[in-house]
Formats: sequence, structure tokens, C-alpha cells
Amino acid sequence: MKLKLLFTALAFSSITANAQLASINESFDSFNTGSANPLPQNGWTSVLSGQRIYPDAPAGNKYLQAYTFFSPNIAFYAVTPQIAAPNGSKTLSFSTALTTGSGGEGSIQAGLVASNTDMSTFTPLGNAVTLTSTTLQTLSYTVPASSSQYIAFKFIGNVAHAAILIDNVVYNTATLGVSDNVKNSDNIKFAVNQENTALQFVTKKDPKSIQVYSAGGQKVAEGKLNNQRFDISQLHTGVYYITVEGNEGAITKSKFIKK
Repeated sequence: MKLKLLFTALAFSSITANAQLASINESFDSFNTGSANPLPQNGWTSVLSGQRIYPDAPAGNKYLQAYTFFSPNIAFYAVTPQIAAPNGSKTLSFSTALTTGSGGEGSIQAGLVASNTDMSTFTPLGNAVTLTSTTLQTLSYTVPASSSQYIAFKFIGNVAHAAILIDNVVYNTATLGVSDNVKNSDNIKFAVNQENTALQFVTKKDPKSIQVYSAGGQKVAEGKLNNQRFDISQLHTGVYYITVEGNEGAITKSKFIKK
């Protein structure tokens, strides 16, 4: 009996260790912070060449910080837990910037890798983005079908003590925008138009108000519909959260991706 129980426990541990995530929605809030608590944590790992990657929260908001230390101009990586093999139906978005006090500029590039230890398989999802300020920007990419089952973030600091952050990492399906409150008689639905300039609504009555927030929680737009459309032409590419107040006072919360 003891042997059987032990075998069952070992089998369960093996299944848990090899679980593949269908999606990721990581704000790093559950991570332990500080340079004494580097990766690995919560399935996230790192590949370093003398640098450091650890969660930090100088102003209360946790994020993942990549710090070149004394090894500038050398790539190093943060790697997500294993995901199910991408089938081309999902997108990746995340917020990024230099951290306050960074010693200089740096760059970031997202890609897929076949192993969380071998970065020679790194396949970029887009060009490297140079970071020059502490102002958050949201980057988003369509993730193609692939046999690679890890997402890697490639960091390069141009100088010693350059520090780059990532936050609000979302890997999920691109089909967004349907109201979460299906019982609401306003029956509010919307989608991003083909030009990525407006949200096209389908609703019996125009809602009272609409508010749009960045992935970092900052309000970036608000107003009402104009011919069943809400203008998002001034927004940068990325993931946004939307709050819609219907005519009956019901609040609908959802999100969308502007490409």
C-alpha cells in the first residue's frame, strides 16, 4: 500500500511538472522580490551571462527586472513556463521600459525557444526594440504556429548597470471584446475594426460612458460612441482594458488588442 501511494504521488508530481500552459497572464504579483530572489520562480527561468534577473517593486508595483550588472552588450534571457505548442491563434503582449535609475539604454526582443536552457533556438517574433526612457510602452505580437513551447525575452543592456523591466505579460487568443455580462439587457458587443482605428459596437442603445485603460492601469481614453464607433486611433499598439457603463447602470469590463 505504501509503495502504491508513493508511486501515485510521484506520478502526480511528474504530471504537474510537465503541465503545459494554454495561456499566460502574468503581473508578477505573486513573485518574491529583490536581488536575493532571482529566477527561477513560478515556472519562470533565466539564462544569464553574468547578469541578473529578479522581480522588483520599488513603488509597490511588481515587475520583472533584467539588470546587466557588469556585462553589457551580451544577450541574456527570461523564459516563461512551458506552453502548449502555438497554433497561430494567439497573441503576446507585455509592458516594458527602462527602470528608474538605469545606467543607460537597452533593448528587448520577444521570441520562441525550443528549450528553456538553450537559447540557440531563439526565433524572434519581431525586431528588437530599443528602450530609452522609463515610460511604459506595450508591445504586442501575433505568435505563429510552432513546435517551440517556451516564450523568451531577450535583453541587451548597452552599458553596465542598464536595467529593463517587463510587466503584464499576456499570451492568449486574439478574439477579444465580447461583453462579460451576457445577462445585461443592453447586450453590448464590440470589435476592433480592420483599420485598427476604432471599436465598432453592436448594441441596442449607446452606453452612457466608455473608459479605456492601458495594461499598466492608466486611463488613456474616455467618452461616448459616435455612430456606434469609439475612436482608438491615438492609442499605441498593445493590450487595453475597457469599462462600459450601460443605460441600466450595468458595468461591463473587457479587453481588446490594438495591432
